[in-house]
Amino acid sequence: MSEPQIVGVILAGGLARRMGGGDKALRPLAGRPVLDWVIARARPQVSALALNANGDPARFAQWDLPVLADPVDGFVGPLAGVLAGLDWAAGLGAAWLATFPCDAPFLPADLVARLQAARQAAGVPLACARSGGRDHPVVGLWPVSLREDLRTALVNDGLRKVDLWTARHGLAAAEFSVAPHDPFFNANRPEDFQMAEGLASGLP
Repeated sequence: MSEPQIVGVILAGGLARRMGGGDKALRPLAGRPVLDWVIARARPQVSALALNANGDPARFAQWDLPVLADPVDGFVGPLAGVLAGLDWAAGLGAAWLATFPCDAPFLPADLVARLQAARQAAGVPLACARSGGRDHPVVGLWPVSLREDLRTALVNDGLRKVDLWTARHGLAAAEFSVAPHDPFFNANRPEDFQMAEGLASGLP
């Protein structure tokens, strides 16, 4: 029996307040947009890839990805982007959605496989990444079968925190080393981009 299809979505629907607004995904890192780095890491790991972003999708046209707006109004956080991805995945007939943050340019090449392995070993429906003793809730694997439960939590219950929802269903964590650097380093502030430039210079 073949493995259930896993598709992926890059989460870029936030307001980037700590960066002063704008699209973090479009900021340059070592001469190309951060989004290029994330796509290069994510695309080989999934059978199809989309981008969750709000506003005019034309600004992402050069990447030729489906652009999925939040299905819940009001910039309610990353769970809305996850739900957008789950709705898209369901339309493709996929069983699983992997999510990648748009500001993490150094994601592991085996991220999705290890998320799936952690989930299966724990016997739970959800998985997220962990490094340096810290969970990364939006670096995750989500079953399409839970999308209506998530929609109810967002729309009817007003739930916003990722870990509150995942705790309802069971979450495994896939542990990753932080040597030589944390693969989930994310560039939230201008000074983070300066650090990312140094990390990028040491990569092929």
